Amino acid sequence: MRVAGMITEYNPLHMGHLRLVETIRQNLGRDTAVICCMSGDFVQRGDLAVVRRQARAKAAVMSGVDLVLELPLPQCVSSAEGFAEGGVGLLLATGLLDTLVFGSERGDTAALRETAAVLLRENFPAALRGELAAGISYPAARQRAVSKLAGDALADVLSRPNDLLGVEYCKSLLRRASDVYPLAVRREGTPHGQDISGDAGFPSSTAIRALLRRGERAAALSRMAPAMRACYLEEEAAGRAPVFYETVERVILYRLRSMSRADFAAFDDGREGLSNRLYDASRGAVSVRETLERAKTKRYPMSRLRRMILWAALGLTERERALRPAYLRPLAMSATGRKLLARMRTCAALPVLTKAGDVSALGSGAEALLRLEAKAADLYALACPVTAAASGGAVWKEPPWIADAASFRKDVP
Repeated sequence: MRVAGMITEYNPLHMGHLRLVETIRQNLGRDTAVICCMSGDFVQRGDLAVVRRQARAKAAVMSGVDLVLELPLPQCVSSAEGFAEGGVGLLLATGLLDTLVFGSERGDTAALRETAAVLLRENFPAALRGELAAGISYPAARQRAVSKLAGDALADVLSRPNDLLGVEYCKSLLRRASDVYPLAVRREGTPHGQDISGDAGFPSSTAIRALLRRGERAAALSRMAPAMRACYLEEEAAGRAPVFYETVERVILYRLRSMSRADFAAFDDGREGLSNRLYDASRGAVSVRETLERAKTKRYPMSRLRRMILWAALGLTERERALRPAYLRPLAMSATGRKLLARMRTCAALPVLTKAGDVSALGSGAEALLRLEAKAADLYALACPVTAAASGGAVWKEPPWIADAASFRKDVP
């Protein structure tokens, strides 16, 4: 049995995601098992997931994924490079993977791999530093450096978000000299970050979240995958969805205003001046959005600022952000996923953790990581729309969701 892996957020899961799962089995065989490494309650661009991780994992398995593993928090809220490195490392640690599949605007695996190889050249860091010295943003500097070393065609690969992530996935595989094959699948429909106009067949998750934020609930639901729609409605009925940053905004603003310049500097990763801008902005801003607007510069992308604010809100120290995956934690699985999990117990490079209470037996690093997850999940719970649904301690209480035959009913709304 072939095993394909994906690195996802499913925030929320939509028809384009279903198409990717179907494409895997069309290309690799109908009996191909699919493992998904998925972000938890917080996502890579410094935001809260609109639906909690358990519901998204359940929807993924109901939609054809066999096993959903949780991507640890430090990698979830990292840069594109850190996100990709963490996801690839976690999937490779299962000991089962033969193909890594991902969506891409161009769907050209060879071009993505060639661009990744340029980023790994010995002369690339010096070329990048030379471009950064001009005061331009990191993404722009990286594109210029690639253009000078390998031409405009490969530099253009870095201009689109899913292509960029695909390059990072390829780079992580190349750095490890892995024999896992990367497979880029051309992404259809609304580009990332573009709002829905008209009847888009494959709207992005960003567009669906925008509809929810504007209160256009019916339109948002109609664009989710059927299983995601069903799980979302369950979460909504329980008072746990939708989740937005603004619900816990005052908690975050309190945290920012209680921090000193030195505290902010600890979240700056050596980027001179950015922590001071955030400190100054947080003194007078009355919303996270205003804080971001006051602090933004042409040099740094908004996602970088959002991650810094999220790190501060979660109290993620530099040491905690450096924590590497210490276990494989399943969130949901099918019958095939259970078989994969059994195989992983004998061949995986990391221990499998199905019961949170067993983490102490895995060592201090694993325990520190899970306690970090628990702390973050408790903040996320406070963002639930209904206060009664915001109880803490979920990480310690909830087992993985295991599908049965009834989970795959044909009449999912």
